[in-house]
Amino acid sequence: MVREDRSAWKSKYFEKMIQLLDDYPKCFIVGADNVGSKQMQRIRISLRGHAIVLMGKNTMMRKAIRGHLENNPALEKLLPHIKGNVGLVFTKSDLTEIRKLIESNKVAAPAKAGAIATVDVTVPAQCTVLGPEKTSFFQALAIQTKITKGNIEILNDVKLIKVGDKVGASEATLLNMLGISPFTYGLIIQMVYDSGTVFDLAILDITDDDIRARFLEGVRNITSVSLAIGYPTLVSVPHSIINGFKNLLAIAAVTDIEFKEANTLKEFLKDPSKFAAAAAAVAPAAAAAPAAAAKKEEKKEEKKEESEEEDEDMGFGLFD
Repeated sequence: MVREDRSAWKSKYFEKMIQLLDDYPKCFIVGADNVGSKQMQRIRISLRGHAIVLMGKNTMMRKAIRGHLENNPALEKLLPHIKGNVGLVFTKSDLTEIRKLIESNKVAAPAKAGAIATVDVTVPAQCTVLGPEKTSFFQALAIQTKITKGNIEILNDVKLIKVGDKVGASEATLLNMLGISPFTYGLIIQMVYDSGTVFDLAILDITDDDIRARFLEGVRNITSVSLAIGYPTLVSVPHSIINGFKNLLAIAAVTDIEFKEANTLKEFLKDPSKFAAAAAAVAPAAAAAPAAAAKKEEKKEEKKEESEEEDEDMGFGLFD
């Protein structure tokens, strides 16, 4: 098989990337550090029919994007994020679903000396299968141990590595001897592009409930400011009307002014015993609800017991 020359390969790459940029309005910018060829193949297979993964040199991707800015100027927002070992995942599907597919394709990996820790690594207290001759590894890392039945026992949980720390040779050797693979590697989503807008991945975590809560918080703030400065707005007018009505009731209570809505208030003020009567009428109704629920539960239990007794009676014959 004759291998095509480099210029032809570059030309095909540019054509493919431009076609993807035209056909797909959305894409993820993903980091591909520590992702091997076999794992990348599995990722492509899992995304087949939902998304297309495009990897390549940063210079080639930037050149293809710059050459296509005349047709789509919004693509310029991608350029600052094409740095490091990155690729593009193009899709027309829901971004949240594709994100789940990308994040699910991760594999456990052993610790390697010189690698940067992506998570905190803690060695749990345990009785290992290592012999006393391996004690020097634990001593070098200041891990308390003792010999139990000829094997090394780790006495306490040990926080071995923190996020962002460089893994040392001793830490890597110890974790490998204990059979601990603390890290997982896969495509890491860095930024999201959607129809000319580039935004952080955290935006996809926002739900309808979050949007509703923030909107209501804004409405409450506007209401508070409007009431404080006496400036009527659509959201403050109902509160202003209620507050005005309360003021009218207060004036009617201390004067001879009467109107329909204040009659009940005046009756209660003339005869305070009506307060007690009203409270007494409400109390039984409130107490009746739990009592009724308890009775329903008792009836259900009685029915269950009766049905169980009937089932037991059915187990006997006429001559038992």
